[in-house]
Amino acid sequence: MAEDAIEPDLDPTADSRERRWRLAIGVDDESSSALSAEDRRLSAALDALYGDGSGETAGDPRKRRGGLGRSAPRVAQWMGDIRSFFPEQVVQVVQKDAFERLNLKQMLMEPEFLKAIEADVNLVADLVSLRSAMPDKTKDIARSIISDIVAKLMQRLEQKTAEAIRGALDRSRRTNRPRQRDIDWPRTIAANLRHYQPDHKTVVPEKLVGFMRRQRRLVDLDEVTLCVDQSGSMASSVIYASIFAAVMASLPVVRTKLVCFDTAIVDLTEELSDPVEVLFGVQLGGGTDINQAVAYCAERIERPTKAHFVLITDLYEGGNGKELLQRLAALVRSGVNVIVLLALTDQGRPGYDPSMAGSVAALGIPVFACTPDHFPDMMAAALRREDIEAWAAGADIKLIRADSETAGGAD
Repeated sequence: MAEDAIEPDLDPTADSRERRWRLAIGVDDESSSALSAEDRRLSAALDALYGDGSGETAGDPRKRRGGLGRSAPRVAQWMGDIRSFFPEQVVQVVQKDAFERLNLKQMLMEPEFLKAIEADVNLVADLVSLRSAMPDKTKDIARSIISDIVAKLMQRLEQKTAEAIRGALDRSRRTNRPRQRDIDWPRTIAANLRHYQPDHKTVVPEKLVGFMRRQRRLVDLDEVTLCVDQSGSMASSVIYASIFAAVMASLPVVRTKLVCFDTAIVDLTEELSDPVEVLFGVQLGGGTDINQAVAYCAERIERPTKAHFVLITDLYEGGNGKELLQRLAALVRSGVNVIVLLALTDQGRPGYDPSMAGSVAALGIPVFACTPDHFPDMMAAALRREDIEAWAAGADIKLIRADSETAGGAD
């Protein structure tokens, strides 16, 4: 299997032969200088599936064998490594082997097993990553599981996002006949305190105070583009970004676009009415060409001064890094509100390219990691064109600085 990943070597030296044998048989990765860092990464990816899971290496995470483990991003991260080393035909074989050897089929086919597993964004990422290896019946079960998890996430995130982003409200004008979702509850309660009912321990409002909705033409709406890196390490970020995009697309107050990318670009804007369908359109793993994705999105921005471009990526660029910086700088000059999120995850502690992050920050672009709970407020601040760096400081979020050469992470 590993032989398919190793290019023909025209220099049959001892080190070259040792490298090929070590990759083929999966012995101790760190015992020989014949293996480069990329070789060790390839060997670890193969060991996760084809290793024997025994011996002294079982307790050492650096030498783990015989399983993909349960730490996020798990299968999605592993599939990203596999796609980066093998051609498509080989990836399909490895996927099929993983599906059978790691009991993923059992996981999907037995409800009792599913109930015992943690149903979270990482499980969604696992299922999405392996969907091409699933038989049709299993794929239906996976879709049902994803649908349930997405519904719970939507319930958690939808209301706060809608309230934070509802930019169609003119808060300088008030009305005593507001729609239910436009009621200003603090002012309504204050205006009705004299109607407090001690027996019921509540205020009975006789007068409602709310915001007057103003009509806005489609052309006047702010435009939000979420451009999301779908490499394996960004799996959880892709899931959350897709859900937020679906929520925002349901609001008639902003125009929302969702673009996912690796070395190819997938525009999922037309699918945003169904977040589950969006996730089934994502291809987690593979290489990364951020520059190409930014170019695609830039060409589709219609009114730069009304546009907000949120790039969600770890900034490990496999394409042209110099052009990427030039494109981002051009967006800023044109008036686009550009924000770079290194991660959109519950942990909010990403791995990223510190050099590229510092270079992007030097353009005056805010660069930081964000949790899903912070994202609605961040997006609302962006739509108001507030200082995002000041907002991040107020939320106790660490930003990447332009003069930081070796930033450790956005805590």
